[in-house]
Formats: sequence, structure tokens, C-alpha cells
Amino acid sequence: VLSAVVLCFSLAVTLEGLFTGNTTMWDGVPNAVAVILFFLLMSVVGLLEGMQIAFFAVARLKKSERGNAPFAMKTCELLFRGDGHNLPGFMIGRQLCVVSCFFIIARVTSLNVEPGFGNNIFGVSDGAQNFFNTGLLGAVITTILGSITWQLVASAFPLAFLSNPLVYVFLRICLFLEATGIASGAWVLAALHKRIAGFQRDE
Repeated sequence: VLSAVVLCFSLAVTLEGLFTGNTTMWDGVPNAVAVILFFLLMSVVGLLEGMQIAFFAVARLKKSERGNAPFAMKTCELLFRGDGHNLPGFMIGRQLCVVSCFFIIARVTSLNVEPGFGNNIFGVSDGAQNFFNTGLLGAVITTILGSITWQLVASAFPLAFLSNPLVYVFLRICLFLEATGIASGAWVLAALHKRIAGFQRDE
């Protein structure tokens, strides 16, 4: 109950800031567009968080146990194709996508109200407004609404989650981002870590 209250309060403060143009969103972006971006990017991040959980949940299932939903089958076929590099490839592309979304979400959710001029959100004290300006409320929203909630759903219903056509679309996007080579250094560091630690494949 307390968590729900904190989430609702954080949303109320953040949306008030968005509708009144009191966030660090770039100048020239209409308030309505900022609100739409807020919910859109939060959903994208949540979907990517859930995909990560669902992919690992089905990784050890036999092909016959992965259901017969068309998009779930297409997603699994692409994900586990060949020598299995698409799963770690997705992880790299996913991280690039999430970081890009967070860059914009941080601008959208961080309040920019200067205390002492009578413009405080909901008329709170200057101390409370300074606290709002730290961006902590945005972090609470992102953690609960854009991460944990989606992860819980994906862990409980991984196959149903993979049946969403958007999962297949974003898997393709993440694999494309990984293929650009922007974060290819991760493969090198992972190989060094494996060699130093002496890791062996579980199977």
C-alpha cells in the first residue's frame, strides 16, 4: 500500500511538472509531447526489461514446450538460432536501447522549479521543492512502473509475454543495434573475463 501511495504521489508531481512545463525537457518540445514521450518511453523500457526475463525463462525449455503462438515461435526461433549468439547479442542491444530511453526519460521526469518564486509544485515548501528537483521521484516511477512491474509479469507468464508482436519487433531492433558494433568492446571484455576466471559452459 505504501509503495502504491509513493508511486501515485510521484506520478502526480511529475505529471504536474510536465503539464506546466517545469521539467528539464528541451525547450521547444510541447508539454503534451513531453507527456506522451514519458509514457511511451516508460513502456519501451518496461517491455525491454520484461523481454530479458522472459527470454531467460524460456531458454531452458524444449522447443516443444514453447507453445504454438506464432510470434512466440518466431521470437524463439530468432533468439536461439545458430550457435546461440543472438541471446547475448540481444542483451547488448537491449542495454543500448534502454540507456537511450533513460537519457530522454531523465530529461522528462526531472523537475526544474526554482524555489522561492511561488511556483513550487502543489505549493509545497522550498525544501520539499528542492527534494523534488533531485529527480528521485522520476527514479521511483521508472523503477516500479517501467521495470519491476514488467519483470514480474514476464517471469510469471513468459510464453504469453513473448506472444506480443512488439517483442519480436524490439528483438530485431536490439539485434540491429548490437550489429552496429557500438558496444562490441563488451564481447572482448567478456572473453577476457571468461579466460581469467576459467568459466566453462554449464551444458
